[in-house]
Amino acid sequence: MRWFIDIAYRGAPFHGWQVQPGVVTVQSVIEDALARLVRQPVPVTGAGRTDAGVNARRMVAHFDLPDGIDPRQGTFMRSLNSLCGPDIALSAPRPVGPEAHARFDATERTYRYFAHTDKDPFACGLSWQAPAVLDFESMNVAARALLGRRDFTSFSKLHTDVRTNICDLRAAAWHRVPGTDHKYYFEIRADRFLRNMVRAVVGTLVDVGRRKIDTDGLIRILEQKDRCAAGTSMPAGPLFLWNVEYPEIL
Repeated sequence: MRWFIDIAYRGAPFHGWQVQPGVVTVQSVIEDALARLVRQPVPVTGAGRTDAGVNARRMVAHFDLPDGIDPRQGTFMRSLNSLCGPDIALSAPRPVGPEAHARFDATERTYRYFAHTDKDPFACGLSWQAPAVLDFESMNVAARALLGRRDFTSFSKLHTDVRTNICDLRAAAWHRVPGTDHKYYFEIRADRFLRNMVRAVVGTLVDVGRRKIDTDGLIRILEQKDRCAAGTSMPAGPLFLWNVEYPEIL
């Protein structure tokens, strides 16, 4: 039977989501844990492929378990979480149809990038310390210019294996964390994302906030379809895959 499951993880200990030879990844840890529990290989397919160091508040994945094994019963989930170690938490297993697919059936993905303008030792590694002079209003004006179905080649890692660099960007804005005066997050939502896209978009918007470029300059970068034209790729630690959406039937 096929199961969907929610996964949260801290990205720092891992070389990204996807299995790679010779390194520890989130996917490889979960597959190894499942194989130990059911005594056979269990491939795991995630809703996306976060890069090294990127966190997830809610990744969704699917896998197939032998008939008769229900992860909602007994100690299965407790054992699975124990085997995955302290940096991965799995929850909410639910049965789905045999054709359901965690990646291809997802309709929307949301990322958040966290930043703070005052020194904060408790945010170290999970939030970027931004200059206090950043113009967040101008950054949001520029971010709105990116909305819609567009070619985001300028914000994509080079030499990837995707068939198209077109994404439908549905939301992109900086928000102040409620109850604070120095903590912010950038929320971006789309049907799909390219490798390194969010960190490149954030880096380019930071250039807007520093008044190095304006909204027209951002549009020109987008139209050039050239990664070298965009801003720097921001550190991975403050980036979180925040949510993945599916049709109601899933």
